[in-house]
Amino acid sequence: MDSSHFSTLINDFKPGIFGALNEKKEELLREGRKVYNLSVGTPDFRPAPHVMKAMQDACGNPENYKYSLADLPELLEAVCYRYEKRFGVHISTDEVMSVYGSQEAMAHIGMVFCDPGDVILVPNPGYPMFEMSGIMAKADVQYYSIEEKNGYLPDLESIPEETLKRTKYMIVSYPLNPVCVCAPDEFYVKLIAFAKKHDIVILHDNAYSDITFTGKPGKSFLSFEGAKDVGVEFYSLSKSYNLTGARISFVVGNRDIISRFRLLRSQIDYGIFYPVQLAAIAALTGPDDFIEEQREQYAARNRALCGGLRSIGWNVPDSQGTMFVWARIPEGYESSADFCMKLMEQTGVIVTPGSAFGSNGEGFVRMALVVDLEMISEIIRVLDASGIFRR
Repeated sequence: MDSSHFSTLINDFKPGIFGALNEKKEELLREGRKVYNLSVGTPDFRPAPHVMKAMQDACGNPENYKYSLADLPELLEAVCYRYEKRFGVHISTDEVMSVYGSQEAMAHIGMVFCDPGDVILVPNPGYPMFEMSGIMAKADVQYYSIEEKNGYLPDLESIPEETLKRTKYMIVSYPLNPVCVCAPDEFYVKLIAFAKKHDIVILHDNAYSDITFTGKPGKSFLSFEGAKDVGVEFYSLSKSYNLTGARISFVVGNRDIISRFRLLRSQIDYGIFYPVQLAAIAALTGPDDFIEEQREQYAARNRALCGGLRSIGWNVPDSQGTMFVWARIPEGYESSADFCMKLMEQTGVIVTPGSAFGSNGEGFVRMALVVDLEMISEIIRVLDASGIFRR
């Protein structure tokens, strides 16, 4: 069929650089080359045994294969318990709902707020799904600039007043993928006041609060006074608990938003599979020493990769948080995509071009901390031997 059979929306989607990188990767593998994939943010750590056992036991009960239709009360209570224990934030069960991962939730939540033509604000650079929330709702997606000179924090005062008058919500996320920085407490205080002044909802994506390297524990947006008045937070079990494939996350915060979002989702699904809910309860209420141990391993990888790259001539700053590293490409390359392709061709190391995250990402690349220290040492040796940083 030709493109006329399909929607403008789907015809506008393009494989882009990810398709080209994957084709090159497959070509190298066919040639027998070794590939080091630092492009995809899938944790290489295992889920905790008690979480896997909860899932296994639940899968053995045939009653758990029915439509769930709603969140188990114990699941909602488990999220409340976790927020109190981890963040010191008190939430009620009517301020929580489960979703099939933050990505799915982000794709649909725009429909709760926007009519065609309403504005949403997303970071540039930022995670691509952020803009998709507006595209799916036929909203006007506008970008606020995230720049190195501002510490990768938004300059709220620079957003035009006319844009703010039409804005329904603003997506914020710290620690921020891909630029790997944390936000100071005063930023959130300022953000909440800004949202109240302009009557804008804040959607905070909190995927990486358990993976920070600043010496301070990551916080919840809801830790700050007034946050529940203006927004909600997406809290994922994917990265902290290594449950990426289980697709279990939560939207937490303003009960009116939760109520409307729950109504929307009741029209499009039948609830989270019971074994996944029971595994999530085990994760949220069980022992969690492994999360800190895992964070320390990510921190060691961060130091090894960034320090190793600096030692061979690539000036890469240490990441402040997330499971990634953000680096300016060396001089002499036409674009971040050009550098990524040449890096892969010469060394087998795959990284993600910053341009995949927005125009402000051009000139940078993102690397995932998803291999162990031994492999990082090997990658440093391979890169050094290639001479790619001694041009």
